[in-house]
Amino acid sequence: MGLFNRKQLLKVIEWEDNTQNTMVYRFPLKDRDAIMNSSTLVVRPSQVAIFVHKGQICDVFAPGTYKLTTENIPIISKILTLPTGGEYTITAEVYFVNTKQFTGLKWGTQNPIMMRDSDFGNVRIRAFGVYSYRVEDAAKFMKEVFGTNNLYTVSSLNEQVKPMVLQGFADAVAESKISALDLAANYREFSETIIEASKEDFEAFGIKLCSVVIENISLPEEVEKALDERTKLGVLSDKMGTYTQYQAANAMRDAANNPNGNNFAGMGVGLGAGVAVGGVMGEALKNAKDEPRESSKPAGVKKCSKCGEEIPSNAKFCPHCGEAQPVNKFCPECGAKVEAGAKFCPECGHKLQWL
Repeated sequence: MGLFNRKQLLKVIEWEDNTQNTMVYRFPLKDRDAIMNSSTLVVRPSQVAIFVHKGQICDVFAPGTYKLTTENIPIISKILTLPTGGEYTITAEVYFVNTKQFTGLKWGTQNPIMMRDSDFGNVRIRAFGVYSYRVEDAAKFMKEVFGTNNLYTVSSLNEQVKPMVLQGFADAVAESKISALDLAANYREFSETIIEASKEDFEAFGIKLCSVVIENISLPEEVEKALDERTKLGVLSDKMGTYTQYQAANAMRDAANNPNGNNFAGMGVGLGAGVAVGGVMGEALKNAKDEPRESSKPAGVKKCSKCGEEIPSNAKFCPHCGEAQPVNKFCPECGAKVEAGAKFCPECGHKLQWL
């Protein structure tokens, strides 16, 4: 770097990081600046300082305060054959690497991931969440990622890291063979699997994946609707008759309120709704038919079997003469009314046996 005036020699080398996303900072050395022996190097917590000479990583400093002498910069001293006394300049570049954990980094699937489900077959799912990482090996991180850039930020690294997280998520879902209905109950297990599966890929860059949080795994809209219907049917499993009648009543109400006409086709209900309504009405008619006919006999009059006076048809005794009246009965085969004492049904000929 040539000869320098003392006023141009640097006494203190440090980096005060006031940002939230800077990963690497190259200490500025102008053409007329130089590092001298006995300069002070300050490396703050969550920082690592790297000295580079002619493209070669020489010395790495952990957090602390250092007086730059031949004892604590052995590699540079050996390369430059520095003297052991007096003041001299050190020709090197200084990089500060931020080793804190960078948190709250977002990830998400741009395109759906296909999974095989035992209930729904092949299902496309989407997911999103946050993750965090930090620099584990500053020298390797410099060689493999940022090189000799003056400034390197989190956004620059995320373009490389985010696909690795997504790949780990896809592998975790495929290997788990968990049903789509049980995905939400296994978020933590998926996160642990992603970290373990991506460990080697991150280590190759000198960084460590610290955490992965899955905030949501969403299913296609049609699958979510099917799940809602299945849940609804599960709740109403013991009241399906009531539920069917309720649906049919709603369909008839909508048909009555339809301004385009009072037919089901006009309201978009279709033949299926008509069949459902017809089934409910048919069931109601069947229940009415099964009721005893005696309950539906109209009230009327008849003549007394002894005195001939008109008496109520359901009277058991004549109010005029007190004679007991024969009770009409019904054929057990066809349900037709037969006279008391009859041995055969006048409608179907069934043989009657009275107790």
